[in-house]
Amino acid sequence: MSPRPNKNDAWEELFRRHNVLEEVERRGACQISSGEINELHEARLMTKFDHYVQLPEIFKRNHLTIQPNTRGTYLVGRFDSYQSVTDDPKVPVEALPFPRRIETINPANLYSESAVLMCAYYTGIIAGALRREVMLTAFGRMSAGSFDYRIRNNQTGELHEISVEGAQMEIDAGFEGEDTFAIVEAKNEAVTDFHVRQLYYPYRAWLERTGKRIVPVFLSYSNASSVFTLHVFRFNEPRLYNSIELVEQRKFQVVPSGIQRETIVEAVGRARVQPEPAGIPFPQADSFERIVDLLAQLYGAGGTLSKDYVTSNYDFDERQTQYYAQAAAYLGLVERRRSEGQGVTYSLTRRGASVMSRHPQTRNLALVECMLERGVLNRALRIYFENGRRPSSEQVEEIMRGARLGLSGKTIPRRAQTVLRWVDWVATLAEAGVGLKR
Repeated sequence: MSPRPNKNDAWEELFRRHNVLEEVERRGACQISSGEINELHEARLMTKFDHYVQLPEIFKRNHLTIQPNTRGTYLVGRFDSYQSVTDDPKVPVEALPFPRRIETINPANLYSESAVLMCAYYTGIIAGALRREVMLTAFGRMSAGSFDYRIRNNQTGELHEISVEGAQMEIDAGFEGEDTFAIVEAKNEAVTDFHVRQLYYPYRAWLERTGKRIVPVFLSYSNASSVFTLHVFRFNEPRLYNSIELVEQRKFQVVPSGIQRETIVEAVGRARVQPEPAGIPFPQADSFERIVDLLAQLYGAGGTLSKDYVTSNYDFDERQTQYYAQAAAYLGLVERRRSEGQGVTYSLTRRGASVMSRHPQTRNLALVECMLERGVLNRALRIYFENGRRPSSEQVEEIMRGARLGLSGKTIPRRAQTVLRWVDWVATLAEAGVGLKR
């Protein structure tokens, strides 16, 4: 029995078998069934692209996305399916206490979407964002029912009509108040976008089931900062998929993650630089927040995940998965293995598991200590804390050339940007340690 192809290869074959590109050019969309997809790979996995970056290469090359239209069929077309979400630095972080009577949720260990949602509910974050009391009343998989909608072509701007008949949808959580029903899509990671279908299909389904105002909410939880960010949306035209509009962004924190500047300076003073890790490239992963997210996913999964699982379920593409896992390995927190059944897997090292088991503040301090054991990062952070300002790109590049890392002249400036972004993350921890709005 030959091994099944990966997602990219399977979709390339499906496009060939079913003349997908020709159908899209002729009709505006190509319908494909789960049965046809299952011939090559499990349809449920082959059609799950919560973030644009997860789309197979043949979709990206041809500006295509996918929308479910029945319980067993999907439409491939040039649909404007995704909504970007950005962090507004001007939005203050509001601190809320965690209820003392609750012992079965650990607010310092929110490594699953369900834990994030329950913590947000019981601390009053959901009610605070909605400005009204609500109760949890809906969650899980269900039928979207029947409705029609229009979606914008991402190349021409023209509208394409789609009819939905019993397509499956999943609601992470629905919260009902006296005059409001809020549909919440949650992610336990910092993300850059999401598939609007995750809010739009439940929105349309519940328009037929309640007379209350429907409020779509996208909730993300940053493992790096322990901040809940809620994007409250509205659909200005119920039948227009792309009429989604941001109403408000709110940020909350239950457990502080910042570190006092003096504590970090003490860590810099006592740090001892270790030899460069053998066989692991110098990091090329600019967002340290996403490294923390990856570590959190591994910890929440019991320590190990396959490369394919990470790429399919989080806001990473295959290359990013590799870069961020290598960056965590460079710090001694993750190791790469290969198994016959799962292919490439990433596992927390003993140190990685110990670090991620801690309270966010002591965890973040431990992550800084891991950075300080690497020569280039140690010197860059020393410059920051001794001079009170970020080192220049030229300074970091000079440090890297002196470290004899085996990097080419063209590569050093790109890797220096990674160093500077990691310094920025440590600086943010020190700023957050000063205090929060209460």
